[in-house]
Amino acid sequence: MIIDVHSHTWDYFSDDFRCQARRARAGVEVDLSVTYDAYRASASEEVRTIVFGGKARLSGLWVDDQYVADYVAAHPETLLGFLSLDPTQEGWQDELRDGHERLGLRGIKLMSMYAGFRPDDSQLDPLWTYAQTHQLPVLLHTGTTFVAQAPLECTLPRHLDNVAIRFPDVKIIMAHLGHPYEGECVAVIRKHSNVFADISALHYRPFQLYHSLMLVQEYGVWDKVLFGTDFPFTTVDATIDGLHGLNKMLEGTSLPRLDPQQIDAMIHRESLSLLGLE
Repeated sequence: MIIDVHSHTWDYFSDDFRCQARRARAGVEVDLSVTYDAYRASASEEVRTIVFGGKARLSGLWVDDQYVADYVAAHPETLLGFLSLDPTQEGWQDELRDGHERLGLRGIKLMSMYAGFRPDDSQLDPLWTYAQTHQLPVLLHTGTTFVAQAPLECTLPRHLDNVAIRFPDVKIIMAHLGHPYEGECVAVIRKHSNVFADISALHYRPFQLYHSLMLVQEYGVWDKVLFGTDFPFTTVDATIDGLHGLNKMLEGTSLPRLDPQQIDAMIHRESLSLLGLE
């Protein structure tokens, strides 16, 4: 069984978002359309998946939580839905309660850089308090972006250190290992027992991913790293193949190898149990 902690579904993004997304993968124009059949066809093994939409008015992305709930309801045996919030917009606290209490979504996805807010802003304390009270894991985009108007200052992994200190019982997942700020990400997940990172959308930059996971290995935090894809930007099988290929590119060199047993353990990690979702 594979647990994919990072997958999208959506029905709206602006023309500006679509245009800028052409920079997401060098030399590849990603098809942003999402269907469950296409996702499932990309996974050779049995998979359960956390799925969300996204809300970031600044970047032209807005997916109502009802859309996510309907997508999950069509495949409840394999999908778990997260609600999304843009705290820069009025009514976000009502959307938080509605997504959790009425729609039954199991966690929260934040796109702080895309929406233009810092996750450790004290004005978000009601969000973190609600997540802690109701045991909702929170997954945040951390790291780089292709969207020009999204401020990098809002995405630095170090900001989650402040949150984890103040709200130590919230399960936090930093997406994309915080790349290209992997060092900060590793420092934070090592400090805090309830903070994790995922490796979504990294395999197609293999040399960078090798260095990132070598940091993970040298700091002894393999157990804090979760499998994710970032579908539709990439797929389950492509991500697994990319992970298995990292040591192969080192052949003929004396560079240190990543532990293949740890890579396999990460691919098959019981992430839902770690996040309190099982």
